This record gives sequence, structure tokens and C-alpha cells, in this order.
Amino acid sequence: MTQRSLLAFVTFSLVLSACGNLPSDRSPQHGVPSSQQNGQLELTLASGTYGCELGVRVQVERDTRDRVARRLHIGWNGNSYWLDRDFSYSGLPRFEDTSNGLVWIDLPWKGMLLDAKTNKPLANECRSI
Repeated sequence: MTQRSLLAFVTFSLVLSACGNLPSDRSPQHGVPSSQQNGQLELTLASGTYGCELGVRVQVERDTRDRVARRLHIGWNGNSYWLDRDFSYSGLPRFEDTSNGLVWIDLPWKGMLLDAKTNKPLANECRSI
């Protein structure tokens, strides 16, 4: 494995581990422990087309009817999906469509679409264009 691909693998693994789900003992209020309800980052991120590695494109539209984006719409691979905000230990915006097994992770410098079952990237290094 080259040094560059090893670095990319390690970086991706760290980001993925920081964005994991809560265990099943969540509190009833919004599914977030009361001590950490304000620990989620509220970032203003772009809607529109995201260009990703290998020429993949993802259309991201944020539901901004309220101050906090709790849902977003993803257009990917000829289909469209609604993803709901899910608590993450890191506080980074993490959105999931449990019925279709998709996860979108929003980082200020990029986004990534993951297969929720295998945690493998479907679209990586996605940047607003």
C-alpha cells in the first residue's frame, strides 16, 4: 500500500469512527442524552451539486424551514432519498436513511456518502461545485 493510500485509509477510519451512532440506551427526548443535546454542531453548509471522487455527483438539498437542518434530500445514482439528522459523538452533522441504508456525513471541507450496513464509502471527497 502506498504512503498516500495508507494516509487516506487512516484518515477515513478516524472520521468514520468519530461519526458513529449512539448505543440503544438513548434518552427519550429527541434520542440524545440530555447532557449532550447541545453538543451537536450546527454548520451552515451548501446545498447543490457535490462533485466527488471518480466523477460521482451527489445532489444535496437541505431542508431549511427551521433554523437547524434536521433533514436533507440526496439525489444519487438516479434515485432520491430523504435523510434525517442523527446524533453523532463528534457533533458533526450526520444524516441517515435507515430504510435504504445510506449515511451522509457533512464536514466543513467535504461530504461523504456511506453504505450504512458495511460503512463503505459510496461517494467520497464530495465538494460543493
